[in-house]
Amino acid sequence: QVQFVESGGGLVQAGGSLRLSCAASGSTFIINAIGWYRQAPGKQRELVASISVGRRTDYADSVKGRFTISRDNGKNTVYLQMNSLKPEDTAVYYCKGGRLPAYIDDSSAYWGQGTQVTVSS
Repeated sequence: QVQFVESGGGLVQAGGSLRLSCAASGSTFIINAIGWYRQAPGKQRELVASISVGRRTDYADSVKGRFTISRDNGKNTVYLQMNSLKPEDTAVYYCKGGRLPAYIDDSSAYWGQGTQVTVSS
């Protein structure tokens, strides 16, 4: 079992920044890739950024150049640095980790409880 706990969400004005954290505990050695997803009201959950055990990163086009995903293996934590935030970034942000790449719909993956990000105009 693996547990993920997200933190760092909040209310920020457009153009501002936030850094989200996803702390992992438990059998973290089974995790090969972690992704940050978000879900806005009335919309489907979408993959925002992902990072593999080899530190390969991928981003959704909507956040490229603004968001940066990174990991600190010593702290079992993955971060999402979000800059130049826009109102359309408002969503609940979740981290997901599993053996498979983050973009794969993996029923055995683990999810955190989410953290709310609200960007005001």
